[in-house]
Amino acid sequence: MDTPRFVAGDWGTSHLRLYLCDAAGTALETIEGPGVAVVRENFGTVLGALLAPWESRHGRLPTVLCGMVGSTIGWTPVPYIDCPALPETIFGSCVPTGDGRVRIVPGLRCRNRLGAPDFIRGEETQVLGATRLDPALARGSHLLCLPGTHTKWVVLREGRVAEFLTAPTGELFSLLREHSVLLRGTDSAGTATAGAAFEAGLQRIRAQPRAQLLHLLFECRGRLLAGTPGAADAGFLSGLLVGADVAGALDLFDDTFAGGAARTVTLVGAAQPGRAYATALAGAAVAVRKLDGAEAARAGLAAVHAHGERASHAA
Repeated sequence: MDTPRFVAGDWGTSHLRLYLCDAAGTALETIEGPGVAVVRENFGTVLGALLAPWESRHGRLPTVLCGMVGSTIGWTPVPYIDCPALPETIFGSCVPTGDGRVRIVPGLRCRNRLGAPDFIRGEETQVLGATRLDPALARGSHLLCLPGTHTKWVVLREGRVAEFLTAPTGELFSLLREHSVLLRGTDSAGTATAGAAFEAGLQRIRAQPRAQLLHLLFECRGRLLAGTPGAADAGFLSGLLVGADVAGALDLFDDTFAGGAARTVTLVGAAQPGRAYATALAGAAVAVRKLDGAEAARAGLAAVHAHGERASHAA
């Protein structure tokens, strides 16, 4: 077994995942724990209890954390960094906490392409890791999509995060599915991101490029009342939302694609939402590169740890 060197952790609102890593950032073991919303204030105690089995075998290890643990509801507030943000700026802005051996990665903020304030916390580490997993992303201009509850569209220019835009696609899907009349009376309890109904939703967005999403949403209910086959499938609603998100983002960020070259978007995230966005992008004649979100987060945290090690040795 390779020698453990540090612990990497992605501590979000609802979930914590810790990785025991070797010097290269390879995960040797994994532990899961409660999210920030559950822990509330006993962060040091919870983390210590989770790390105890590892530390009993390997001694005390430096720990790097990203995610909502650095928010105002987390362990300690870590300020946002303004974009455009260089990786070195992110590395150097980590905040120590606990006894100093735990460092928390800062989030990023920008004035997005629509002129509004925008923020990310956690995804910046995945973006850092993506440039390590695919070094080509550190050169030129690239558009990344990190699908999820709050989907992030991130522009990279010469390895720095230039800007980003947030679309609460997943959250809106859950709200409309569970708390509106659009799908009332159906058995659409699961997240639908594939199948004929999903494809039908995507096609409606493509067929009506001038229509606002608001003008298409009631079709979910209309299909039910009209007895349209497959209308009880939440996939149609998902297709409308994902399709509108992709179409809008491609229009807004068209200038990120090199002139004359095939349009390509790098997807960074989990398999299920990634498949939905890959399908929508393919339908828009956009090539897709896929990177696993958890792997990207680990690679980003490993880069943060390596930078800290170099800085401490130089001091």
